[in-house]
Amino acid sequence: MSFYENLVMQAQMNYSRHYRLYAAGKAPYQMSDKKALPYERQVDRLLEEVAQADCVIVGGASGLSAAGGGDFYYEDNASYRKYFGKFAEKYHFKGAFDGMMRQWDKREEFWGYLATFLHTTQTAELRKPYRDLDRILKGKDFHIVTTNQDTQFVKLYPEEKVSEIQGDHRFFQCSRCCQDDTWDAVEPVNDMIRVMGEGTSVPAEMIPRCPHCGAEAFPWVRGYGNFLQGRKYDGEYQKISKYIRQNRDRRILFLELGVGRMTPMFIQEPFWNLTLNLPQARYIAVNDRYAFLPKEIEDRGMVITGDIGRVLRAAAHALQRPAAGEVSA
Repeated sequence: MSFYENLVMQAQMNYSRHYRLYAAGKAPYQMSDKKALPYERQVDRLLEEVAQADCVIVGGASGLSAAGGGDFYYEDNASYRKYFGKFAEKYHFKGAFDGMMRQWDKREEFWGYLATFLHTTQTAELRKPYRDLDRILKGKDFHIVTTNQDTQFVKLYPEEKVSEIQGDHRFFQCSRCCQDDTWDAVEPVNDMIRVMGEGTSVPAEMIPRCPHCGAEAFPWVRGYGNFLQGRKYDGEYQKISKYIRQNRDRRILFLELGVGRMTPMFIQEPFWNLTLNLPQARYIAVNDRYAFLPKEIEDRGMVITGDIGRVLRAAAHALQRPAAGEVSA
């Protein structure tokens, strides 16, 4: 087991022990009661910490994509209707995940829905918060660890700089995990979308199948079934583990973006642990709902409670301000 995966496993055990607290939107730690800085000063401090850091580890979670319009997963909103309108009208789902959790009478219909889901994320443009984050990180040594499966980060950065520890919508695996193998999902999804047209189902012969055992394929993602935790999975954890080991004595900024209360064990709590135990580490989180900062790291951390898109946009714009004594063009 890799170093970072071990941190995640420890956090998962803690989550299980204190599930009721987490389910209530809380955490089993003593939290800081320090008064927050004014918003503008928080944005300035974010930029100061990035500038002073020798390297940055970004933890990108669902709130980051939601802030840029990828907010169709949990509710029947305008974004969901834009991409899944024909399924919303036919089945009255309340968001993309609702459709994934339902029992389907016909596999051809299920795959019509799944292909739509995958195609939506595979072909989505790079969202504004990611572009602003890229401007903030410009010139820095950094690595990304993400629970997002929507391919936004790998549209922006080389794969060696991104650890996708909960999967990626660009790949299929065997639904039975018969072999340690993943393969391309982009071309089959494009073909299904093309053939489906305005309909809601795909021909039975187009349903992707495992090349080894013939069982249905399934996206290589955690959350809906048997998530293949083989070579590719281990490789994602090895990337972030190696980066931390190589930089553990440097001034690392752990920048957490958009972690909710359902999955604090993958990014948030490992970041807290690392900030506490690495000698020069710093921690900043941006979250639109929660201001969790453990008291043990309050002198080396900060939480900006606000819309992630707004915060990153403000920080990116602040980089364009003239420095003191400097005349703008």
